[in-house]
Amino acid sequence: MKYTDLGLVNTQQMFKNAIDGNYAIPAFNIYNMETLLAVLDAARIAHSPVILAVSESALKYMGPDMLIGMIRGANIQPHEQIALHLDHGGSIDACKHAIELGFSSVMIDASKMSFDENIKTSKSVAKIAHDHNVSVEAELGTLGGIEDENTFGTIGYTNPTDVETFVAQTNIDSLAIAIGTSHGAYKRKNTNEELRFDILAQIATNLPEFPLVLHGASNIPQKLIHTINEFGGKISGALGIDEIQLRRATKMNICKINVDSDLRLAFTAGVRKSLSAHPDNFNPREYLSDARTTITQTCLDTIRHIMGSENKVN
Repeated sequence: MKYTDLGLVNTQQMFKNAIDGNYAIPAFNIYNMETLLAVLDAARIAHSPVILAVSESALKYMGPDMLIGMIRGANIQPHEQIALHLDHGGSIDACKHAIELGFSSVMIDASKMSFDENIKTSKSVAKIAHDHNVSVEAELGTLGGIEDENTFGTIGYTNPTDVETFVAQTNIDSLAIAIGTSHGAYKRKNTNEELRFDILAQIATNLPEFPLVLHGASNIPQKLIHTINEFGGKISGALGIDEIQLRRATKMNICKINVDSDLRLAFTAGVRKSLSAHPDNFNPREYLSDARTTITQTCLDTIRHIMGSENKVN
């Protein structure tokens, strides 16, 4: 399957536009029909380019045929600037499989390997992907937190002196860096913690005009936490990355920011609120529709107030 047959684009031009315009492309993780349609609703309302991110675990959950069937059914058009991206591909084979399915972008995450092995693995994926005009992202440094089986560990900041060598030898198209973000909903102990902008500044200086990526960068809107807890949930101490810091990062070559936990929270908040308001309801279409609406609004808020990507579809 060619991704162009699905109306998708790769990320190369959208990243160039983002760097030139000092904004970031949102990479929203999806894992079922509701999350897919909610993200596309937001992209179309805001006229924003968007990356549909799918982890290996989400791909396994949905099933390859079901995912590609939903993408086909969404009637995506090239002018909408939508990419389908494998998030945290854990192996060369995983990336090859995604390319064969019709993904237009893949991430090979060999960050837990040695520097030399990371280069070797990332270079191999880049060669395979570029033969199909598919974009490639790799990671240098490690993030903390836990999200799924491919995203766990402790923070290991990216060494700015390594980035030029890594990019030159791998031929990748974008680089995920570690400057203090983390996976999951518990990214901060307090609101005063700041990202390592000194590291980001040096990397941006060493790699001018090169697309940089932030993973584990959900904002964790407190209004969603409050809604979940108001209607029976028990989430405490969840803090995300301040939107002011994220906006600052978009001015420093961060042209893709991954958002997953915010959508999980939005989905849960929408379902809990809906069932609380209508305790007699047992129609999944109704409360899942409410979840979809909540996700769409969360994506719109992210596009407008963090990414700055509204009305950037040419």
